[in-house]
Amino acid sequence: LPGCRAFIADPGVVDELDEVARITGSPLMPKITIWHALNQKAIARRFAAEQGTRYEELNLIICHLGGGISVAAHRHGRAVDANNALDGEGPFSPERAGTLPAGQLIDLCFSGQHSKDELKKRISGRAGLAAHLGTTDVPAIIRAVGQGDKKAELILEAMIYNVAKAIGGAATVLYGKADAILLTGGIAYSDYVISRLKERISFLAPVYIYPGENEMESLAFNAIGALKGELPIQVYQ
Repeated sequence: LPGCRAFIADPGVVDELDEVARITGSPLMPKITIWHALNQKAIARRFAAEQGTRYEELNLIICHLGGGISVAAHRHGRAVDANNALDGEGPFSPERAGTLPAGQLIDLCFSGQHSKDELKKRISGRAGLAAHLGTTDVPAIIRAVGQGDKKAELILEAMIYNVAKAIGGAATVLYGKADAILLTGGIAYSDYVISRLKERISFLAPVYIYPGENEMESLAFNAIGALKGELPIQVYQ
């Protein structure tokens, strides 16, 4: 369309981390973040509007529950800490391994049993629920639990447990002063998962549920905000 303006909004590698959050135990491997920025930011702004305030006025912990799981601490409009939900940090998910024991991972890399590409898949793709249970279908896993599958029950509970720990960790980033915890992503449709997760985290802050990803709506929301002058427009060099 002639004269139509195009925008990139909240890409998955957007980096708003505090400097202290970048430091790891090895200077060879500073922390990077790859997370569900588009959905998390859109949900944050939607929640703020519903509360009659602005995203920039709130402290939020937001967790995207999908094929990958990202947990971010949002302080006054910035995600000051977030995990690398793509390839190796945070809770495991339907498709991702999350944080792994570093020594065992190094041993596996040099065992000669797997190629580099195979090991990459063991971290992202054929990891998490897929590796343990052979499927990423959470509703199917929950049905198996209902039929008495104890392994499925344990593995799913372990994923929920790890997500809760990550949310608890994000609370410390905000000095325990979170206005709300927002749960989003496809798995947020699951009453089974959400009810068990809320049992572990509801003492931290009020919990709100925004199921789904709404990616196209989020992109449109950002573009409208930019055109109205409500959101800053930056130039990528």
